[in-house]
Amino acid sequence: MEDSTPLENGQTPDHNPEETPQNTPEQAPVASQETPESENLEFQNRIPLDALRDSVAALKAELAKVIVGQHEFVELLIVALLADGHVLIEGVPGIAKTITAKLFAKTLSTGFSRIQFTPDLMPSDVLGTSVLNMQTSNFEFKHGPIFSNIVLIDEINRAPAKTQAALFEVMEERQITIDGTQYDLEKPFMVLATQNPIEQEGTYALPEAQLDRFLFKIKVTYPDLEDEIAILKSQNQLSGAATAVIDAVLTPAKLQEFREQTGQVLVEEKILNYIAQITVKSRTHPHLYLGGSPRASLAILKSAKAFAAINGRDFVTPEDVKRSVTPVLRHRVILSPEREMEGMTPETVIDMLVQSVEVPR
Repeated sequence: MEDSTPLENGQTPDHNPEETPQNTPEQAPVASQETPESENLEFQNRIPLDALRDSVAALKAELAKVIVGQHEFVELLIVALLADGHVLIEGVPGIAKTITAKLFAKTLSTGFSRIQFTPDLMPSDVLGTSVLNMQTSNFEFKHGPIFSNIVLIDEINRAPAKTQAALFEVMEERQITIDGTQYDLEKPFMVLATQNPIEQEGTYALPEAQLDRFLFKIKVTYPDLEDEIAILKSQNQLSGAATAVIDAVLTPAKLQEFREQTGQVLVEEKILNYIAQITVKSRTHPHLYLGGSPRASLAILKSAKAFAAINGRDFVTPEDVKRSVTPVLRHRVILSPEREMEGMTPETVIDMLVQSVEVPR
């Protein structure tokens, strides 16, 4: 019986006192490893994003006083604001495209101007013009309505190409050049442009170069039955102008701080490769005549950072990239003539494109 004990334990009784010192160092690391694991469960950001997330929630709450539904529309507007990009809003008349953009601008303590594009609108009506001062006999530049912070361009596709071309420099470089003199615009500067996809008479298609300057193209659809009823109830109870009930929740200084925080969001190399693969594959996709440019890749990157920030994360996930791809690419890609005749939409091809790229782990 005494001999069976060493055989079962695999060691002699003389070695039993050494079991404790041998096992102690093995157990100690295990105990020390449990502590950081439990600490990792309590997520802590490198960047303080609580104020940003609270401001986004407050902005949504302000718009919800008047705007019923349209949650994706509002969220994409906020993402574009943090990413310092312009937005093209497309939808049929009467679905609150203009009023949402106007109220969105009201939530910011910044300048706002609205330009109604018409077929007879000239570039000087948008940018401004030089006027002769009779007292000094010198020409003075009179700023146009584009010199503001949030600019709402209603029915952008109603102006001819000459007037649309006036927006190229100001949208990309936040400046205009008149008579050889450069005029910089104040920050922030954001263009919210609406267009009607149904009416074709008296409209001019936007050139690809201008479409590429919009960060997002947001398609606004009809509300469902519940939202339609809620709209009727809301408007029935609303007294006075809709803008009167909206308060500003963001100042230019705070917005600039949030933009800097958004730019600091961590993006791993595998996420950068994921974005690049999606854009590069769009250029060789058999269903597409024109794919995304490097500007599209940068737009996806900026948008993914903003999506992560408003969700309280200081790092980008593949899901953030997926949410950014469709609004970034839908106006930048062109379907092949065969697929367009079949009734295929850019959104369908973009979904196929995203599914064909392996998601990083």
